[in-house]
Amino acid sequence: MDKVKFTIEYPMKSVPVALLWTYLSTPSGLKYWFCDTVKQEGKHYTFGWSGSEQEAMLVAMRTYSYMRFHWIDENDKSYFELRIEVSELTDSTDLVITDYSLPEELEESRDVWNNQVEALQRQLGCVAD
Repeated sequence: MDKVKFTIEYPMKSVPVALLWTYLSTPSGLKYWFCDTVKQEGKHYTFGWSGSEQEAMLVAMRTYSYMRFHWIDENDKSYFELRIEVSELTDSTDLVITDYSLPEELEESRDVWNNQVEALQRQLGCVAD
């Protein structure tokens, strides 16, 4: 069965782009909200959660804008992307996540992202504790 692409947009209020970028683009930043451990060697990343690891390649990046990863064990063209968008009208910052999921796992995939990004929002003071 083919995966479906989905996108979720999260308000990050007026978090400075440079600060948000450090949480998306560095191993130490990613450990605050995305995973438990990160090992990076060039464009090769190993993400760890509760003792299990998954490897990804950084396939595209634009500084202060987005990072796109492809899971090494996936044989399709799916990816996950972390993108920063700033509204010129309101000067608010949004984090836009694009990912792929099997249709029967779509709700669970969205829940995982919601939980992870909520941890990031708490870290950056975007939500009340």
